[in-house]
Amino acid sequence: MNIYDIAQKAGVSIATVSRVINGNPSVSKKTREKVTKVMDELGYTPNVFARGLMVNSMKTIGVMTVDVRDLYYARAIQTIESVMRLRGYDVILCSTSTDIEEKRKYLKLLLQKSVDGIILVGSIFKEKDDNSHIIEASEKVPVVIINGDIHAKNIYTILNDDCEGVYTAVNYLVSLGHKDMIYLYDVDTFSGMEKINGFKKGIQQNHLSISKHSILKVTKDIQGAYTAIKNLLEQKQPFSAVLTSDDILAVGAMKALREAGISVPNDCAVVGYGNSIISECTTPALTSIDSKVEATSSQAANLLADVLEEKNMPNKTIIVPELVIRETT
Repeated sequence: MNIYDIAQKAGVSIATVSRVINGNPSVSKKTREKVTKVMDELGYTPNVFARGLMVNSMKTIGVMTVDVRDLYYARAIQTIESVMRLRGYDVILCSTSTDIEEKRKYLKLLLQKSVDGIILVGSIFKEKDDNSHIIEASEKVPVVIINGDIHAKNIYTILNDDCEGVYTAVNYLVSLGHKDMIYLYDVDTFSGMEKINGFKKGIQQNHLSISKHSILKVTKDIQGAYTAIKNLLEQKQPFSAVLTSDDILAVGAMKALREAGISVPNDCAVVGYGNSIISECTTPALTSIDSKVEATSSQAANLLADVLEEKNMPNKTIIVPELVIRETT
């Protein structure tokens, strides 16, 4: 069954059937009802791919992330999918891992699926050296990157000002009287380095010192942060506050402090990043920098939909994080 059969039985032209399928408002209500009645009687379902070719849009966007288990990525993906559904688009999700070849493979796959646009969730998609695969994809469809700044004509960026977020947290800790701070981080991505820059900026502008123990890279799990803090305590390194690049690292730090008999926040303050559900589940409740993942992801999705509707949109949008003060400071 195809539109030729529908047109013949409804007594209209093929073009009219096509306009009805694509929701063209130029078709009268009477004609639309006649065509849809025939479609229902014959059990006709429009072929999505064929319809996409007719209107030059599959009404589908691709979303890429590196790990759907991660709380930040999961929240971002759920928000993007909800917004795109409201805007009339389906979503194809790809979980690529951090491997560059996997990222390239899935970009090609999405383009082969004729998606209308692509959203890359996380600064981990911005490579240190070669981003040609993303730029090449943007020559075919618009690309929106959350927290990754790549300059090209058809690439749009939603940036969370991670530098300002950590800088604000450092200033807050200084106002509480803390002078010896430790910063734990897990990845050397664009976002990760911006957070480190914020820590350094806060330390320097408050005329404090940074030692080789002040900034430590750990694995992105509870154990990584736990081990780092435990080692510092065993080495008797002085510190009265711990900042982390992710809430999960803050949990590891708090575990090590508690085992050592160090009270949080009386003896040591702890600040996480992300304001995830974890921050409300810890005891005491965790002070955390809210990266506003829902607002960032919603803006990314709406931006892509607006670009696809040929609206003139800015190539870069910056969202400022907010420090949410709870019981660990």
